[in-house]
Amino acid sequence: MSAIFTVVPSSSAYPSKLAPVLPSVTELFIASDTWEDLCTRPAVAIVGSRKASSYGREVTYQLAFDLAKAGVAIISGMAIGIDSIAHSAALDAGGQTIAVLPCGLDNPYPRRHQGLARAIVKQGGALVSEYPPGTNAYPIHFIARNRIVAALADVVVITEATYKSGTLHTARFALEMGKDVAAIPGDVTRPGAAGTNNLLKNGAALINGAPDIAHILGIALEQKPMLHSENPSEQRLLDLLAKGMVDGADLLANSTLDIALFNQALTMLEIRGQVRALGNNQWSLA
Repeated sequence: MSAIFTVVPSSSAYPSKLAPVLPSVTELFIASDTWEDLCTRPAVAIVGSRKASSYGREVTYQLAFDLAKAGVAIISGMAIGIDSIAHSAALDAGGQTIAVLPCGLDNPYPRRHQGLARAIVKQGGALVSEYPPGTNAYPIHFIARNRIVAALADVVVITEATYKSGTLHTARFALEMGKDVAAIPGDVTRPGAAGTNNLLKNGAALINGAPDIAHILGIALEQKPMLHSENPSEQRLLDLLAKGMVDGADLLANSTLDIALFNQALTMLEIRGQVRALGNNQWSLA
């Protein structure tokens, strides 16, 4: 991992975006080889529930992937669930991502994401904290961390959250700073979407995908080519995925392919980079 360095408000490397959190953040600890370049990029915070549904995982991954592909820095808190999915999608897109941690950078939290932390820095991203090395993660740090996530972002997007989710603190901080706040609509029957739906009811921008965020940022997205296969079985799966079907069991049932042909077609599409596995037998177009 890159060496940890410190920036203070008087330093040229201290992001001007952090002005709303002064004077409380007088020191920022950073692990990055490209910090000053990252600070010049459009940046979007993508945050949400730790207990992400398959829908939440899919929309988060696609949003972060498409934005990172366009050169947007993806910011999140490296927590389990939506946060780590956003970071991973940015890395998969070949982009850069910034993780704001609730602890010292020498011992990233949660421990299961220490490999992710290394990958973030290795690929030109950054780890950021207001806490010096040796500081453990305490409950009070998690809410405090969210104000830095909000401050570093040009737009804050909540992709999935319950009505009382701690993630909503990030949205509140962003609103207090005058930042754009956006949310992905969710199933009104699911408690896991109550927080995002309530944000929309109270004026957050409704986001269906990366083009909506690009419009807010005033940038252009890379145009994706239409996915096509000469193999009828593969094309059948591509068509189903294009309609939003993500669950492997649903894909199998709706494709009407036998299991051997289905597995063969899915494997070939994955090898060619036309589809990607999201885990738990969930699939997405690449």
